[in-house]
Amino acid sequence: MKLSTRGRYSTRFMIELALYYNKGPILLKEICKSQQISLKYLSQLVIPLKIAGLIKTSRGAHGGYFLARPPEEIKLSEIITAVEGSLNPVECIDNPEICERSDNCVTKAIWAEVGKKCLETLSFYTLKKMIELQKEMSGK
Repeated sequence: MKLSTRGRYSTRFMIELALYYNKGPILLKEICKSQQISLKYLSQLVIPLKIAGLIKTSRGAHGGYFLARPPEEIKLSEIITAVEGSLNPVECIDNPEICERSDNCVTKAIWAEVGKKCLETLSFYTLKKMIELQKEMSGK
């Protein structure tokens, strides 16, 4: 599995929102500046994150983006699947009907195990844990 820019940037965006949790909405242009992500690109990422129920928006003079749930409740696996789709490395795990060998394929079982382990790992990390790790790494 190779994580795309969408997955990496969405994670950085969500970590930034987590840092501002309970401090009010934050404008996209502020996040773009601090995370060095273009406004055009970040604007595209908010759509699937909003659809997945991970972020909310507010309009008006004090509007912007904020987390839909507390940082300790949002898992990295949710962020990645919202923007990347399934974590399974092969399509036949999610859609066995696309392959006539699906019922008797030993490699499918191995790929399913890889997908399961990937999901377990990404589900372990919440936004809160990632912020704590970031603070440890920076010595703050």
